[in-house]
Amino acid sequence: MSEIKVPAMGESITEGTVSRWMVKEGDTVNQGDVLLELETDKVNIEISAEESGVLEKIIRQEGETVEIGETIGTLSAGSGGGSGAPASEPAAEEKKAVTPAPEAPTPPPAPVAAAPESSDSAKTASPSARKLARERGIELDQVQSKDPIGRVYQDDVKSHNHQPPAPAAPPASKAPAAPSAPAAGSSTYTKPVERQRMSRRRATIAKRLVEAQQTAAMLTTFNEVDMTAIMDVRKRRKDKFKEKHEINLGFMSFFTKAVVGALKKFPTINAEIDGEDVVLKKYYDIGIAVSAKEGLVVPVVRDADRLGFAEIEKSIADLASKARSNTLALSDLQGGTFTITNGGTFGSLLSTPILNTPQVGILGMHKIQLRPVAIDAERMENRPMMYIALSYDHRIIDGSEAVRFLVTVKELLEDPESLLIEG
Repeated sequence: MSEIKVPAMGESITEGTVSRWMVKEGDTVNQGDVLLELETDKVNIEISAEESGVLEKIIRQEGETVEIGETIGTLSAGSGGGSGAPASEPAAEEKKAVTPAPEAPTPPPAPVAAAPESSDSAKTASPSARKLARERGIELDQVQSKDPIGRVYQDDVKSHNHQPPAPAAPPASKAPAAPSAPAAGSSTYTKPVERQRMSRRRATIAKRLVEAQQTAAMLTTFNEVDMTAIMDVRKRRKDKFKEKHEINLGFMSFFTKAVVGALKKFPTINAEIDGEDVVLKKYYDIGIAVSAKEGLVVPVVRDADRLGFAEIEKSIADLASKARSNTLALSDLQGGTFTITNGGTFGSLLSTPILNTPQVGILGMHKIQLRPVAIDAERMENRPMMYIALSYDHRIIDGSEAVRFLVTVKELLEDPESLLIEG
């Protein structure tokens, strides 16, 4: 018999949640078959059978949190699918053989049977089920278990139709003032709600965003970019670009190039804090925030300073496709030095992005909108304008440095040809 353990899953991942088992106890599996799916804060990982055999026991159920190296099930070697049943049948026979020995006509044991019922439910509840029951004020004795041996799991508690106990009857002195019939819309009416378990990824995103605000001295500076020149280049070049490279010429390649050019001038923004040290990174791995079904993920474009426009566009398109199909690998998400997030795709006009720690800078893009712009003292023109925002960690980045960085990004974007030189 071999143990099914949670594998090591890369840096910073120490635990996961059993998302779903693909097989049931007693099922025969072949080496390489997927046994279950683990949900982590970054990606979902499939755990496969290391040998052929029969799934003897599922130790950790769906929805439970597990740690690296923990045993979550057992697998018997070989193809004998009936190894579980014969083991239990002799036990039952032995029990039958022993049971007739005590005298049958003795009814007194009945009171003894009542006692195990109340204590047994408490003993056979999983830690996560106990915690959830405490939070919801549910007595575990009242929860019906779907498990054959009566063990109470988190899902049993969730599905328990718990109604809070009715308040105690008011004192006699207050009785005369109470109306006999409840008014429409009174508090006795239970309004419909739906409770959903927060995914591990969403819970981790929430935790890290709060940590970023609590640990970093985060400030944001704003500017705006006249997108006329970039839109003109895209209009003139997009057809030839797509014909040659088989990819659309988008805005992200321009912004990635501009960010890399600005980071080279202001290296502290391409750094991180390690204790009392500042780690300056001499490479440019740019994270591109992508909204996926499970929440925001930030896959990384490696060595963006060495890539051309087409290579950046292809890399971003590939990573975005993986994010939306939930096929990103851990290596796609690790080690970014700076992040770009584009709220403009959802119509955001202005926002304050939150740092993707341990990074110390993040650039926020926004919606392109026609606005009247003063060309000189006498002329006004409607121009396609975009607000951009830089959130930064004030512990190592001065305000003047942050402002100059953002001005550099603006200047490079408004003069797209300079990106070829600066890159």
